[in-house]
Amino acid sequence: MLKDDVPEKTAEFLSEFYKNQLSMAASEGAKSINVDFALLDQFDVQLADRLLDSPDETIPLMEEAVKQLDVGPIDPKLRLRFFNLPESKNIRIRNLRAEHIGKLIVIDGIIKRATDIRPEVSEAVFKCMECGNEIPVAQSEKTITMPAKCDCGNRKDFKLSGQKLHDTRWVFIEETFEITSGERPSDLMVYLKEDLTTPKMQNKTDPGNNIKIVGVLKEMPKAAKGTSRSRQLDIYLDVNHVESIEVEWEELEITPDIEQQILELAHSPDIYGKFIRSIAPAIYGNDEIKESIMMQLFGGEEHIQKDKSKVRGDIHILLVGDPSTSKSAMMKVASMLIPRGRYVSGKGVSQAGLTASVIKEEEFLGGWVLEAGAMVLSNRSMISIDEFEKIDKSDIVALHEAMEMQTISIAKANIVATLPAHTAVLAGGNPKLGRFDPYVPIKEQIDIPDTILTRFDLKFALRDIPNAERDEMIAEHILQARHFEEVDIKPEIDTGFLRKYVAYARKTCHPKLSREAGNEIKKFYLELRAVSGEDSAISITPRQYEALIRMSEASAKVQLRNEVSKEDALRAINIMKTSLRQFGFDPETGKIDIDRAEGAKATAAQRSKIRIIEDIISELILTYGKEIPTEELIRHAKEQGVERPEEIVSKMQSEGVIFSPSAGKISKV
Repeated sequence: MLKDDVPEKTAEFLSEFYKNQLSMAASEGAKSINVDFALLDQFDVQLADRLLDSPDETIPLMEEAVKQLDVGPIDPKLRLRFFNLPESKNIRIRNLRAEHIGKLIVIDGIIKRATDIRPEVSEAVFKCMECGNEIPVAQSEKTITMPAKCDCGNRKDFKLSGQKLHDTRWVFIEETFEITSGERPSDLMVYLKEDLTTPKMQNKTDPGNNIKIVGVLKEMPKAAKGTSRSRQLDIYLDVNHVESIEVEWEELEITPDIEQQILELAHSPDIYGKFIRSIAPAIYGNDEIKESIMMQLFGGEEHIQKDKSKVRGDIHILLVGDPSTSKSAMMKVASMLIPRGRYVSGKGVSQAGLTASVIKEEEFLGGWVLEAGAMVLSNRSMISIDEFEKIDKSDIVALHEAMEMQTISIAKANIVATLPAHTAVLAGGNPKLGRFDPYVPIKEQIDIPDTILTRFDLKFALRDIPNAERDEMIAEHILQARHFEEVDIKPEIDTGFLRKYVAYARKTCHPKLSREAGNEIKKFYLELRAVSGEDSAISITPRQYEALIRMSEASAKVQLRNEVSKEDALRAINIMKTSLRQFGFDPETGKIDIDRAEGAKATAAQRSKIRIIEDIISELILTYGKEIPTEELIRHAKEQGVERPEEIVSKMQSEGVIFSPSAGKISKV
């Protein structure tokens, strides 16, 4: 198709398919309209092909055609934004080559970092100082381009007399997790301008969003020493159209037929069992953990107090397991059950990778930019963090705010921001000695700060205990899942339908705690608190009380109910009991001690022994002076019934209560 034919053909196309949209754009003062490329291709194949092959020349000609139409006082700079390009034009970032430069293509990806919106000179007007003539010059380079010469022959003496500005934004887009499994994701610079920088579009292009962009791939010279131009080029995408492709909970398409199926399933008498059997069905057993993950998918309700403080609704779960207990596999599957779910390994993650960071990007973005981490990318979803204990201690502190307040605050360089992190955490860790020991407090088994441990609503131990009957069932289950083709182990609820069910529940159900359910939770809480005393173990704290409410609300959502029933409360209580028994049971006292599960520096039994030893030290000081023989201290402690006093003395030394001034001697600090 000839260049001169483009405006005429475009005018015909717009008159036939987009006259109403153009009239509406004129009345509303819109800056652009979206054009379906498939319609253009049906109307005129040659025009469509020309658009794909020579977009920089064709798009301005097509936009010029808008002025020929009688649709009212339309913006003379109205932009045509093209979408729905052929699948063949959807190119992976890692597959971009020189042949794609100058072509209209489609890129999918996640926005990793972005600049603020900044004005840019689109056209500069220069005044010739010899004849007074004004010369407009379109600007496309990093620095202002001067006129080559004036009609009067002047080539040097020009003064800037005016300029036209438009808003711009640079972002880095990275290939999505789904297509880069096992690969290092490639990234690409993206250039947004004009109406692609409005507040609404800014939200779409902030770090963490998953988008599909249509644009023209262009080259940019790499920086070289001096004034010489580098032979190597960088590439960027000059964007024409942006659409969000992140499937949010609320955006999953739920037709009337699917809604009817959801309502029917909600009334199934075995609805909870069906969900449990649909979570990692290839993994045998662990039903209580799968039930907890089910509740994590649905989540509780976020509560905003009168003082504007918030109580989170997301449920955090920690799994501590022996080797070969399918902990990692279960976490991986769980992260795939919901949109925006992420799976990361603690061994290769940093604070910036988990939360967010501010980095300096002078060459392209021109200054400090905000980069989203995995917690932000998983906002309103969940993240599975395997090998949690291997995260560096200086990095793991970044999770304090993210797990409880569900925000990530950044105040670095010239950027002050608070990013949303409404993210449920499913973490997995390995005991220091390889196997979980129920007789040892969790603090001594897994290297996680106690301030982080307390933020987990539930903690479970996955133990590999030899049991002939269970071992045979696991072996048979593995055979059926992997080797017998006639047996198809698949989820009872299809994964796609499960997502839609959870999305529907999250959108339509906001359960309130009934008086009956509240009384049941209160009764359980007070009964456990009643056995606690000043000197005895504390069995439960308000943190677990809040967790019980969250789980009860999630249980109600499974049946699409807007009221939490007594049965929901009992279901949450049973799961909490399992968690407390596994991590909080003190074999010395036979009671639940929450300090064993929460990683406190000393359990109730240890604190009692510490007080006895402190009294013994005070008595022995009267006899021996400040330096007490360690042997005498141990002997007196055993006489008073303290078991394993050496361990308690060692713990007191590590906590700085006592110290050893010389070999075989103990002194108070």
